[in-house]
Amino acid sequence: MHRNLRVKAVTILFLSFALAGSGGAAELRQATAAAFDRYVAATEARFASELRPGGTFLYIDAIPAGARQGAYEQLRQGEILIEKLETLAPGVSADIPGGIVHHWVGLIFLPGATLETTLPVVRDYDRRSELYKPDVIASRTVAHNGDNYKMFLRLQQKKFTTVVFNTYYDVHWGQADAKKVYSNSISTRITEVKDADKPDGEEMPVGAGHGYLWRLNTYWRFEEKDGGVYLQCEALSLTRDIPAGLGWLLKPLVVSIPRQSLTRALGQTRRVVLEEAPKSEDRTTSP
Repeated sequence: MHRNLRVKAVTILFLSFALAGSGGAAELRQATAAAFDRYVAATEARFASELRPGGTFLYIDAIPAGARQGAYEQLRQGEILIEKLETLAPGVSADIPGGIVHHWVGLIFLPGATLETTLPVVRDYDRRSELYKPDVIASRTVAHNGDNYKMFLRLQQKKFTTVVFNTYYDVHWGQADAKKVYSNSISTRITEVKDADKPDGEEMPVGAGHGYLWRLNTYWRFEEKDGGVYLQCEALSLTRDIPAGLGWLLKPLVVSIPRQSLTRALGQTRRVVLEEAPKSEDRTTSP
């Protein structure tokens, strides 16, 4: 019985988004983008205290001591920890008009790794398509000046239908102390490719298309301790809202997609770093 209901729900979900793709494309409204920008600003304001000396650099450092010890144990045993977040501030809400804010944080542990061996791998933006396939199908460093990068990623999303996005980011790297490094990757332009079968083909205008991805910011933190490196990624993304009347059915499945993507990205990052780190010692990489 439960299986039949789930199959029916997935079928309705697929049909709903298929219909949206064929005749009901979403458009990013100014009010939606402005509300998301306010949410991002409030979220980033929290980072100032977390990145200062003695701040709660990793998310789990802020939870109660008993739970914190258990979380560290889980990480050292190879688990991926994922938590849903929500920024609470005056005049700010995750409930925005015309869109859905997806806010997650995830952590992994890289046993035996160091910052020296980890950072060259995660900074190698030209190889993202090789290391993170099939989600990333093309990548390159657009510009690099000291701790600042401009990066291009072509993303492929296969869920309700296949959609391809051309995405650009400004990336800034910083250091909280000798053993704590962070980077902020802020999307500056996201467009959907008109024909997913022709990923190098014509783009739709910014803010047009299915609305499956309008913004994507990721905030990475790396801390070397306990014989390895703890890696944290806090992800903030913006997608279209659910079609009217279908929220009760579709929203739980739609909001699960960013969680699944983050889990997969962290798992791939751990695999890549542990496989590539020994090779990176022979590379010369700018800090």
